Amino acid sequence: MDRLKKIDEEIFKCNLCDKMVEKFPNSKTVSIGKSHDIVILGEAPANNGWRKSGIAWYDTNHKLLPSGVVLQKLLNLINLTIEDTYFLEAIKCFPMDRKYLNKCSNNCKKFLFMQLEVIKPKVILALGDSATKTILNVKYKKFSDVVGKVFDVNGFKVIPIYHPSPISPLSYKGNEEIFKNLNLKEIGIF
Repeated sequence: MDRLKKIDEEIFKCNLCDKMVEKFPNSKTVSIGKSHDIVILGEAPANNGWRKSGIAWYDTNHKLLPSGVVLQKLLNLINLTIEDTYFLEAIKCFPMDRKYLNKCSNNCKKFLFMQLEVIKPKVILALGDSATKTILNVKYKKFSDVVGKVFDVNGFKVIPIYHPSPISPLSYKGNEEIFKNLNLKEIGIF
């Protein structure tokens, strides 16, 4: 994974968003799971999670964050764990204000695709509207128009899903059928 380390070094040198973000304080921007087949793509580092704990989906006490609890319940439907998947953020640093999301995601897009070219996942689950807009080259009016659909992006299968945040009523219920219908054998996993 030397190539991922080199990409991280480029990310840490980047200054395109300096006045809009706090730099990612950890040594890597990829959470490496047991298999590179599935990559979960988030929006940006959570303020109370990975950027402080050093472990994606966990807080500083090594307790699974509420979004991680919901995601794990969804992954249980396909017999996987959070630790089985890779995890990336579309935005590599922490935006100090949500109004910077579009600018930051555009600045980080090249790094995201560099990482994906190294990882070569079979499927990417894009969490929520912002992560989906970063990776898809598709215009849509409502996020619900693309949720659960499979898109080909640079040879990668991308499936937008609702963010697993428990504050969203769709975090589990809106994603449950997507996961139940996710045919991993068809995708080439298992």
